[in-house]
Amino acid sequence: MRSKLILNWTLPVVTLVAWEIFGRLGVLPEYLSAPTQIAAAFWEIARSGELAAALAASLFRVSAGFAIGTAAGVIVGLAAGLVPGVRRFFDPLVSFLFPIPKIAFLPVVLLLFGLGHASKISIIAFSVFFPVFVAARHAVLSINPLLLWAARNMGTPPRTVFFRVVVPAAAPELFAGIRIGLAHAFIVLFAAELTGAKVGLANLISTGEEWVRFDLMFAGIVCFAALGFVADRILMMVRRRVLRGQRIGTEEAA
Repeated sequence: MRSKLILNWTLPVVTLVAWEIFGRLGVLPEYLSAPTQIAAAFWEIARSGELAAALAASLFRVSAGFAIGTAAGVIVGLAAGLVPGVRRFFDPLVSFLFPIPKIAFLPVVLLLFGLGHASKISIIAFSVFFPVFVAARHAVLSINPLLLWAARNMGTPPRTVFFRVVVPAAAPELFAGIRIGLAHAFIVLFAAELTGAKVGLANLISTGEEWVRFDLMFAGIVCFAALGFVADRILMMVRRRVLRGQRIGTEEAA
């Protein structure tokens, strides 16, 4: 276990040390600030309170948008998997809209909701909806029909079949779609905050670029990456807990 941990950290540590040495020697381009310079910029914005304000704004937008988009995607996706009429209505609509970069709809969203939080949350929710919907729909249609047949033949009420058979059987694929949706949320968050946002991590990165403060720009990028990493780890922790019984005997559990 210890050797595996050391092996996992060797490459990142060596990369950071080499980056710092070459940066101090002036070998690297000016825009590649050394790690210690990035850390100093990080401390600067943390001490001034700018980082806390940016984190709070970005976290609120991405959390609200992700929650709304995930809830809508799960509900409509499960309905599309179970009800042919819902599936026939949403399938062509999703097939048409899914390939379009969701940020292309930002001008329309800004006209509808203005430059505040509502427009950012709406475009994030819109982007998250599609991968979650596709995963939920496919997960339901992939359920072994024998499971449903056995439950119904034993006289199980439809409500119980849904919550005790359909949802648990669809959960593994559903979490895969939710994880993709989470990545979409952060991608769209960055693009949305560049338009009309006065505070946020993307705004912090943009400010560093405008002021030719590459250390500040990289500090914002690191914060963005850290926020996304923590969100992904939390989601995976929830997934492991929810799917604890289903993971027994699998390669993941091993």
